Amino acid sequence: MKQSQSSKKFLFGKRNYQFLFVSILIIATGFILMIGGGSDDPKHFNEAIFNFRRIRLAPSLILIGFVIAMYSILTKSSSKK
Repeated sequence: MKQSQSSKKFLFGKRNYQFLFVSILIIATGFILMIGGGSDDPKHFNEAIFNFRRIRLAPSLILIGFVIAMYSILTKSSSKK
């Protein structure tokens, strides 16, 4: 009986997974920066919801993270044999 040696190979290379992990961290950081800004009193409006961090920085980080994730998926992994 022949035993077939099928080497289990990952879908992406190490570099692709590193970029994907970095993109997940950047996206998570963006969502964390958006947290907060609410008010405990419904009659009082909190202006902190419109600050630079929540309106510009956090969405920019999330978009950058998604671009890096697409790059990590679409780049060809280098396989050395």
